[in-house]
Amino acid sequence: MPVFQLPDEPVFPRPELAEPEGLLAVGGDLSPQRLLQAYAAGIFPWYNEDSPVLWWSPDPRMVLFPQEFKRHKNLRRLVHSGKFRVTMDKDFTGVIEACSKAERKGQEGTWITKAMQEAYIRLFELGFAHSTECWSGEKLVGGLYGVALGKIFFGESMFHYVTDASKVALWHLVDFLLKNNFKLIDVQQDTSHLRSLGARLIPRKEFLQILNENIR
Repeated sequence: MPVFQLPDEPVFPRPELAEPEGLLAVGGDLSPQRLLQAYAAGIFPWYNEDSPVLWWSPDPRMVLFPQEFKRHKNLRRLVHSGKFRVTMDKDFTGVIEACSKAERKGQEGTWITKAMQEAYIRLFELGFAHSTECWSGEKLVGGLYGVALGKIFFGESMFHYVTDASKVALWHLVDFLLKNNFKLIDVQQDTSHLRSLGARLIPRKEFLQILNENIR
């Protein structure tokens, strides 16, 4: 399959045309219009500082259905211990900056470039991007951020400075999504960590169908 060069207009080729590893297109910008168009079509940006913007739609897709989140006994005990205070949309900028500096196993540098940070802060200001923060006293010690469209939450990244703080943030996010009838968390990357929390792979065709039914 070819990799498409994006035009100036915020449009994308069909996700089914992506290469086997998921790469679909190159170029374009990170404007709110293009980002929202991408997410609604099951496409997301992921690239390094020294490369053009790359757009992906992998098959299969790693997702977490909120009702399948694994509430392990130790995590449940930690959540109810009161060790952390959890907020939502309190410090989006702090969360995305911390995520950009987090060390990732087997990964050098960061894909959350300055341009990416600015783009998602803009989405936050427009009401589409959201964060969940985990605090120890007044110190931000864990959290996550992503984009919400319709009844789908597109998880982008998480971090922790204190063990399991990001899991506590995810616990509270899942509770919020369940209460508001969200259908799916798109977690994009297949990792053992996410699998341990209940995430699993589904075919891209099924993922796109869920998007079509739940994004308005």
